[in-house]
Amino acid sequence: MTTRAGFVALIGEPNAGKSTLLNRMVGAKVSIVTHKVQTTRTRIRGVCMEGESQIVFVDTPGIFRPRRRLDRSMVKAAWGGASDADIIVLLIEAHRGLTEGAQAIIGRLKDEMPRGKPVALAINKIDRVKAETLLALAEEANKAFPFARTFMISAERGHGVQDLREWLAAELPEGPWFYPEDQIADLPMRMIAAEMTREKLTLRLHEELPYQLTVETEKWEDKPDGTTRIDQIVYVARDGHKGIVLGNRGETIKAIGQAARAEISEFLGRTVHLFLQVKVRPNWLDEPERYSEMGLDFKDGDA
Repeated sequence: MTTRAGFVALIGEPNAGKSTLLNRMVGAKVSIVTHKVQTTRTRIRGVCMEGESQIVFVDTPGIFRPRRRLDRSMVKAAWGGASDADIIVLLIEAHRGLTEGAQAIIGRLKDEMPRGKPVALAINKIDRVKAETLLALAEEANKAFPFARTFMISAERGHGVQDLREWLAAELPEGPWFYPEDQIADLPMRMIAAEMTREKLTLRLHEELPYQLTVETEKWEDKPDGTTRIDQIVYVARDGHKGIVLGNRGETIKAIGQAARAEISEFLGRTVHLFLQVKVRPNWLDEPERYSEMGLDFKDGDA
């Protein structure tokens, strides 16, 4: 039996569908998905088995023009994940086409990626455009860069995803698997739980606030009765933000806690008791340890 194993980096602009594709490939929710951009901060690895191949996905933050330290660290992490991978998959959205951002990513792929590294193109959200538009977009993209293969997919609905998975499995280098067959992610459970809570905060709150907050799992206790107690802290940058997160009489944070608890319980397959605290930490965006918690390098954010 010949086994294969390797790393696949999913890159693209924010909201191109990378997290949705990762979750579809792995068959479980390991990367948070919201309608807001810049949701994925860490290089989450999802592990997928296809035949005798183990595909380890590096879900990179969306690549965009960075303005703040956190943005710069996220973009540096994205390119780091791409350069370390065996195969790169560039996701672009069918209805948006080759945007300025997508063209900038292609330009950097040409300049910085080693020759011979396979780069596939995945045109996502194909259900939003007509067939002739798709074909024209594929032709335009392949003129801009010599993609190894082009796939037409809908990550949300699953169309074309199996073809992409089979191609990736066949392209990976021969070698032993990196992880046990039943492992789906290499993030510590404490961080996955914190990400699930952050997703609920992002979905519930208005536009600006989610990028000014972070969630940390402070305590994790597996009880003798088979339940788990998790204590998490939501850090916000300002006093005014704390009031928004708590909501009137604490209703907002209560609803967020209930939604997060249900999802974490389902993911772990056991009853979870989740306790959330909201604390103001004005400079958390400038603290190296917060970046380490998110799997990012603080120094990468230096201008």
